Amino acid sequence: MSAGGSAWSEATRQLALSEAHALAAESSRTKAANYFAAADSEKRIAHVLAPLAAAGYHFLPDRQWPGSRRAQVDMVVVGPGGLFIVDTKAWKDPVIAAGRVFRGQADVTDEFLGLADLAWKTEAALAEIGLAPGEVRPVVVFAGHKGVNASIGGVEIVGEGDIVRHIAHRGQRLTASVVEQVLAVAIKHFPLIGAPAPIDVTLPEPIIGPEPAVDLDHLPSESDIEAAILEGLLAPPIEEWMTFLHPDQAKLVRRSFNGPSRIRGAAGTGKTVVGLHRAAYLARSRADARVLVTTFVRTLPDVLSTLLGRMAPDVANRVEFTGVHQFAFKVLDDNGIDVNVKVKLADQAFEDAWQQTNGPLTAIDANVRYWREELDHVIKGRGLTTFEEYADCARIGRRRRLTLDQRRSVWALYQRYESLLRARGVHDFADVILLAEAALRVNPVVAYTAVIVDEAQDLSCAMIRMLASVAGDGADAFTLIGDGQQTIYPGGYTLAEAGLSVHGRGVIMDVNYRNTAEILALASHVVGDASYVDIEGASAKAAAITSPRHGERPLFARARTRTDHDGKLIQQIRRATQSVSVGWGDVGVLCFTTWQVRDAVMLLRTAGIPVVELTDYDGSSTDAVKVGTIKRAKGLEFKQVLLPWVAERLMSPDIADAERTDSEIERDERDRRELFVGVTRARDGVWVGCIAAQGATA
Repeated sequence: MSAGGSAWSEATRQLALSEAHALAAESSRTKAANYFAAADSEKRIAHVLAPLAAAGYHFLPDRQWPGSRRAQVDMVVVGPGGLFIVDTKAWKDPVIAAGRVFRGQADVTDEFLGLADLAWKTEAALAEIGLAPGEVRPVVVFAGHKGVNASIGGVEIVGEGDIVRHIAHRGQRLTASVVEQVLAVAIKHFPLIGAPAPIDVTLPEPIIGPEPAVDLDHLPSESDIEAAILEGLLAPPIEEWMTFLHPDQAKLVRRSFNGPSRIRGAAGTGKTVVGLHRAAYLARSRADARVLVTTFVRTLPDVLSTLLGRMAPDVANRVEFTGVHQFAFKVLDDNGIDVNVKVKLADQAFEDAWQQTNGPLTAIDANVRYWREELDHVIKGRGLTTFEEYADCARIGRRRRLTLDQRRSVWALYQRYESLLRARGVHDFADVILLAEAALRVNPVVAYTAVIVDEAQDLSCAMIRMLASVAGDGADAFTLIGDGQQTIYPGGYTLAEAGLSVHGRGVIMDVNYRNTAEILALASHVVGDASYVDIEGASAKAAAITSPRHGERPLFARARTRTDHDGKLIQQIRRATQSVSVGWGDVGVLCFTTWQVRDAVMLLRTAGIPVVELTDYDGSSTDAVKVGTIKRAKGLEFKQVLLPWVAERLMSPDIADAERTDSEIERDERDRRELFVGVTRARDGVWVGCIAAQGATA
């Protein structure tokens, strides 16, 4: 997500460019050597790095270490791959073992930790202009070596023969305008200390023994350097919004809270992006840090894991991404607790219970699905164990009011269902959470220093309690991210019910950086003025959010027949991908149901269009249209989104409610919120298709 314009004045920008252009090694190794007249090893590094100038990199040599009068930084490199703080070590036979670095017999690991601390402080300085944590890379280069690839305390260690490829491999992460902004801050943050100093000042530590002899086999050749740069330039770039944040977002990533916190905001405001960068930031905050990131649907953790591996590989092994049910299964397995989840058998148990106890409930509402949701989400989703608890339950998110006697009938249905499950040795997915929560009370998990929950509004009350018990109540230990308006599951909850409070530790994001104003207008039309109850307990309506971007108007296609509709769908996909900036992999076809997904996959493949289902998508770049349910697409984005077979009534939120039951109205409200989610997955364009009701004019 691009930060767009910044508060930088033209004078500041010109200062940055003037000094950078004066110092940059623009085209040749000879020119670079003139700029960097220091130790022979540093000259060689300058020679090696110089060709990167042609790829948009700038070099700041011999800069002052911020906050120190004596120490200096060998080189700061700024370019499309981020900012690199480069320290050259002309050491003979350095050894990296057991997470420590040795120079001769001396343990010099602390020197590397000092560089990591400098990178940490530099991240804070650059957060003011919106540079995401992780885009500052501390690098130590061992002169005269090749084939070195290690990391100590967040500091990357490479050989002289590896440094170009190491930097170029980062690819095109920052735009040219962003590079200029970062460069301007770097020039101020790392002050110029004048002409390069003699070697005994530049490298205050003595070299043990003679400087390592230059082995030409260890140094990159001209063709190696050119290949490394080309490889970096052609590397698939991570989505811009996943690498560079708006200044307000970058500051939020590093913000500290003294207890459980919440980040909320409407669709497109960057909540998931902030959560991903916050996970990397918290993982770097301590040497033993381990962060758990979880959400309801399994697709998003897979995608986020892949993205983090590309943007912050140094901490990828310390951030665990998992679905909440997968985490609960792991807890049960670690505690030796067996569960037998059989969806079809659980469904049959409910059907049998319904046949025996449905009398009073059918008179209230004949929709059996409504009562199954009541059991799954209201009762078991909270872990209620007595009728008295259910009688007092506020039933957040349920439109129909139930009297005390009606609740007794529901409770009788619940008891019968539970009795049949136990008698048949079967569990449902709600049982998995409740059993894991109980196991954690006996044997707490202490492996995680922080837990981040994305799309928190979709979880149940019991899920939140379970995860809160894992996180604890320490500073920055538990972060909830979500938006009540995007609640698409029945029967919500409040944090108070889960025993949590985020009072004074909540942040609202109110600027949409993903969608165009035109897409936002359609999304707002879909939900109208419908209200919802937020997880903090307050009733709310659609938040007023703005977008700095404008684009094409969304398309609404009404077709007379299924054949006509499907033809328009294929035609629109082909039209969207005619643009040089839109490939197959930039398009998402999002459906309400799994059977619609199956139909869409068959339709596209028959038309010769490559497809990858969201159930198989892990965030890796792919040249295939992504097809899946809207639920599976939560937290993701696409350049173009197509929503086929949408019920026409959902495009008209002002339909009168007089002749519909409360359960039907509640279902429509959720469906509209789900359609809202689907529409707002689109960055640039939306197409909505529906089949006109019989007798209507197409």
